[in-house]
Amino acid sequence: MATEPAEVEPFASDGVKRASVIGAGLVGGSIGLALRKSGWYVTGRDLDAGRARRAVELGAFDEIGLDPGAVVSFVATPVGAVADTVEHALDRTSGWVTDVGSVKAPMLPLMQNPRYVGGHPMAGSELEGVDGARADLFEGRTWVLTPIEETANDAYTTVRSIVTGFGAEVVSIPPDRHDTMVAVVSHVPHLTATTLMRMADERSIEHRALLRLAAGGFRDMTRVAAGHPGIWPDICAENRVAIVEELDRLIEALGDIRGVVASSDRDRLMKSLEEARHARMNLPSRFSHPDELAEVRVPIPDRKGELALVTTLATDLDVSIFDIEIAHSAEGPEGVLILTVERALGERLQGGLMAQGYHPSLRPLE
Repeated sequence: MATEPAEVEPFASDGVKRASVIGAGLVGGSIGLALRKSGWYVTGRDLDAGRARRAVELGAFDEIGLDPGAVVSFVATPVGAVADTVEHALDRTSGWVTDVGSVKAPMLPLMQNPRYVGGHPMAGSELEGVDGARADLFEGRTWVLTPIEETANDAYTTVRSIVTGFGAEVVSIPPDRHDTMVAVVSHVPHLTATTLMRMADERSIEHRALLRLAAGGFRDMTRVAAGHPGIWPDICAENRVAIVEELDRLIEALGDIRGVVASSDRDRLMKSLEEARHARMNLPSRFSHPDELAEVRVPIPDRKGELALVTTLATDLDVSIFDIEIAHSAEGPEGVLILTVERALGERLQGGLMAQGYHPSLRPLE
């Protein structure tokens, strides 16, 4: 393990946008590639000097180091190292800082710093390391941001603008809810896929043809088990409470369906299957036709926390925000938050905002 590289010397940017990425793995490398594709000059570092050099060779980083003057620094280290690395980035740089960790409870004390906004791209690959990095890894994927009252509005809007530029859809979730929600949709499914794959592998010793029978459904359910296992001990340790709670719920639900099958209760079985099918068919999909979008304008006080409240409310109402802009007033302590949303859901968001005391206007995009 090599020592960390020194910070890069500040330089005249001539208008070039500057970013840093800490961690030269699959996600960090993909962020670097996506940033450079968008015209950013990217410095990057990794505790393993060989990985950092490889990131430069592959075009993920322009040079090795940490840029003190970077507009934004992305922390893409393993989960167990994220908190210390975010603190280091806040101390050594003057710009905004975000991360890609899938557990947010350890980050709560650092979120008091207005320059830091927690992040978590819901993206990955069976490929490992920076050699598997792709500039399009985040296209069509969800990228969670966890702003709180102390988060600077400009920190949130800058990070959000960058990652939507990668093709990701941003969802804002309070950090105290993030870990439970991710346990449900990511951590427990991965452990379930791992368990199913191990069961099939063990049975294949008795029945050599078993894995040849593994058709599309089984392969789809267990695809994530092919992911790099090295990240999961840290994730399970950091999010242990939420994962155990959701595993208990899964075990209880499996016990219920076992009872339905054992008792040949066709009606309850059909009801369960139909409910699951309906839920699966109604998973949110990405939406982007301009003629089916609307603009919601929300006058807000020019103070900390307003942006976090509004964007989190949109998530609670299941309304995706496709674009966001803050128009600051030159004549007073107010501004206007301009949100672009699906037209069919504009009234839902407008009503939710009105219930919270805001006075939004709604108009379709021309």
